[in-house]
Amino acid sequence: MKPKRLGRSPIVVSHLCLGTMTFGSFTDEKESHKILDIAFDSGINFIDTAEIYPVPPDSKWVHQTEEIIGKWLKNKPRDAIIIATKVSGPAHGWFSPPVRNGMTTLDKHHIFKAIEGSLKRLNTDYIDLYQIHWPDPKADHESYYIEILDALTKLKEQGKIRIAGCSNETPWGLMKSLATSEKYNLIRYETIQNNYSILNRRFEDALAEISLKEQVSLIPYSPLAGGVLTGKYNQENPPENARFIYYKKLGERQKKQVKRYLNEKSLETVNRLKPLAEKINLSLTTLAIAWCLQKEFIASVIFGVTHSDQLPDILKASEIKLEKEIFKEIDKITSEIMYPLG
Repeated sequence: MKPKRLGRSPIVVSHLCLGTMTFGSFTDEKESHKILDIAFDSGINFIDTAEIYPVPPDSKWVHQTEEIIGKWLKNKPRDAIIIATKVSGPAHGWFSPPVRNGMTTLDKHHIFKAIEGSLKRLNTDYIDLYQIHWPDPKADHESYYIEILDALTKLKEQGKIRIAGCSNETPWGLMKSLATSEKYNLIRYETIQNNYSILNRRFEDALAEISLKEQVSLIPYSPLAGGVLTGKYNQENPPENARFIYYKKLGERQKKQVKRYLNEKSLETVNRLKPLAEKINLSLTTLAIAWCLQKEFIASVIFGVTHSDQLPDILKASEIKLEKEIFKEIDKITSEIMYPLG
């Protein structure tokens, strides 16, 4: 595994990061621990989770992912593992927060309360990377950023976190937070965790430039676009246990996710990528992950699996270096099918 630094911080991580958002829902504890073991033994030292996990968000299993990781962590060398988790914040209608009923935004009170819960569940006395899961789109004033960053600064001073990051952030929001950090000598965001894949290249529109010039590392989630880039949804009969097949049976929020990811543009893009992957003897999964790994603004690619037998194709990507011609062919496809993920 290639080591990469997170932003300007001293923390170095493997360039693959194990995402865990299905641990406790689609993946039971035994299989979750097996996946964690294989990933760690393969050289992955970076694990990402969140207080709201697993997905789909539900009060019946909220917090279970952190608890599963915490049980596994008891028998591992803590300093050899980089743990990232998130405080929920407003979810933009994705779910009704079962963590703190009625919460619509973040403040010091919510952050201080959330960190104690995560520390207890994860069986640790510090979090390496603590992230704001969702920003508040209505908090467009400096006092909001001061409130959040001051809380995170205090957590660092107390030794409860090492560095901070944001997630699902906009170009304006990232720059505003960095300016506030500098102006008031507060902790800065070293990472940004946004959706990024061959099917969703919006990060490149403005955030990639900020990431490089301000040295804020992207740690992208959904590099396989929720499994769409594996090609399984292009089959005549997609697996019944596939995420978006399951989501179709749920409420309107999850059905919106399905429509976003499974559409004519996304499926056509996958159809055009398949012969390209076959030409270089790679699976679609390996191609999609390898493509992300070679982006200079990315420190570590967050991937998720529900079963350990899905790991080999992902781990193989860490050994692949794609030729420039492959990037050009992918660019051609994505320029002709713009923004598949609506």
